[in-house]
Amino acid sequence: MKPRVLAIFERLLAFETVSSESNLALIEYVRELLLSKGIESLIVKDESGKKANLFASTGPRELPGILLSGHTDVVPAAGQAWTVPAFQATVRDGRVYGRGSCDMKGFIALAIDAMLDAADHPLNRPLQLALSHDEEIGCVGVRRLLDVLHLAPVRPFLCVIGEPTNMQFVLGHKGKGSYRTYCRGLEAHSSLAPRSVNAIHVACDFIAALRQSQQQLQAQGAQDADYDVPYSTVHVGQIVGGKALNIVPNLCTLDFEVRNLPADNLDLFLEQLREQAEAIVREAKKLSSVADIEIETLNVYPGLDTHPSVEAVRFLKNFAAPDTGTAKVSFGTEGGLFKQRLDVPVVVCGPGSIEQAHKPDEFIEISQMEAGERFLDGLLGSLKI
Repeated sequence: MKPRVLAIFERLLAFETVSSESNLALIEYVRELLLSKGIESLIVKDESGKKANLFASTGPRELPGILLSGHTDVVPAAGQAWTVPAFQATVRDGRVYGRGSCDMKGFIALAIDAMLDAADHPLNRPLQLALSHDEEIGCVGVRRLLDVLHLAPVRPFLCVIGEPTNMQFVLGHKGKGSYRTYCRGLEAHSSLAPRSVNAIHVACDFIAALRQSQQQLQAQGAQDADYDVPYSTVHVGQIVGGKALNIVPNLCTLDFEVRNLPADNLDLFLEQLREQAEAIVREAKKLSSVADIEIETLNVYPGLDTHPSVEAVRFLKNFAAPDTGTAKVSFGTEGGLFKQRLDVPVVVCGPGSIEQAHKPDEFIEISQMEAGERFLDGLLGSLKI
């Protein structure tokens, strides 16, 4: 690993950019680093002003560029059994340890280094950098940046999302919808339960509808054998209801998610689910008119499906290692949003393994960082005049 890459990497790991906290100090560090080479940055803050996205470009402004994209936020380290400092780089046994080392500050360090190199040369097309916040909580922050880039007169030629893929080309991932459901009933003494509407029972009926939807997706929905689970999935993750055993509860809240193949329409799924909920409510209203089911959308991001024959993929293969393959992954990225908002080809490719992400003693192999260096060096070499 180049000394400058390691130095940048160590600084990035020292910023405690957990999603619940500000990332402004990291963004300012990157802005100043790029400015030292004459590269100006566009800073797009969130509504609170406490978090920000960054976009920078070097090279001819009138041409479509190669955009390197990464998220600056990390998941919490608190409560995990770390044996090394979580927010400090520990270099040992051919690895760099630290929260965010593989997910995904290793790639960000490489991308910044490539930008600094690019500033020293005339280019035949721009090299660009996008850094976002709050990816870990549903690809939230990048949307504000994409609203700005969407208005730009020239859009990128391709986008590389540097999530950890062991430097393989990931061309597809599922989309995700997160929802909260409020199941309402009528409170009563438990001795009179049959005369009332138990909100937990309403929720159970709704969960049964969700499970039936899962069976239909598995049997009749889109199929893609490139995924570990080759169909869209439905999952209930949280349920809260009831105050005391002798009270019929009037409210039960549950959270569920859908991870959908790009070929399955999430809006259509939700429309059909609402129809099933209405049928449940009609039955419950025979006992009380207050019975109801409300479904609130918490977050949605689209899937990604880049065809291996597109020009962008063929272009990137010129700089990839001979054993580089293509794959699809179960975890989500910002790639679907880049494709949706900018209509740009997207490839997810970065150093490190997702197997190490979000765990105590998160690490990235130095050999993976070096593979990332070679890839970006080749990419930059193709842009130099």
